[in-house]
Amino acid sequence: MAHAPVIEVRDLRFAYRGEPREVLAGVSLRVEPGRRVLVIGANGAGKTTLLRVIAGKHMVPAETVRVLGRAAFHDPELTSQVELLGGRFPFEVDLRVDEVLDRQLGVDPARRAHLIDVLGVDVGWHMHAVSDGQRRRVQLLLGLLRPRKVLLLDEITTDLDLIARQDLLAFLREESEQRGATILYATHIFDTLERWATDLLYVVAGKVIVDSPISGLAELADRPLVSVVEGWLRRDVRTPPAGGVR
Repeated sequence: MAHAPVIEVRDLRFAYRGEPREVLAGVSLRVEPGRRVLVIGANGAGKTTLLRVIAGKHMVPAETVRVLGRAAFHDPELTSQVELLGGRFPFEVDLRVDEVLDRQLGVDPARRAHLIDVLGVDVGWHMHAVSDGQRRRVQLLLGLLRPRKVLLLDEITTDLDLIARQDLLAFLREESEQRGATILYATHIFDTLERWATDLLYVVAGKVIVDSPISGLAELADRPLVSVVEGWLRRDVRTPPAGGVR
């Protein structure tokens, strides 16, 4: 039985102010509850912009992007249900992680302890003296402290080592399977993700080229995901469809 979509995008066209070309050129998609959608594409394909629009960070017509049945940009109540994680985390003050956590009110202590363990965070770290990988772990810890219905993840594992990455993916699987969280995850690191994702969204120059359940991709029957994606990228980067990129 089909469920009402958690995310619905209808012919989304978006260009940054002052730039003539469209970054997103007619994107349409529907994502049902609890799906784990892998968002892939070359640098500049529009993945980050798509996640930011869904997160309500850019103004678009109310009927174009709906999240949980509400207008992504226009409904402020969505901020408590949707989390966008990724990008820089320039938190460099001289505070320990435990001091930062003490300022987070209304957090389930058991969830906090579980995330600290999953991410391998030392609460004694000083934020002005951590490595890039440690900083990323703290960003994820803070972003995941409160359960959300929608998680929009943009290259969040780039600075993580293999163990931290695998443990995080296992936690995110639990969030979708046990709590029904819907996840869109943009990444260039594909190892084992064909076993993690439920769906794949492939974007080229602001257009959706593939939108399919992982189980429906015949190419994966005899080749790993990284090989399939490499073939697509080598084909499409040379002759992308018309449209803007970001």
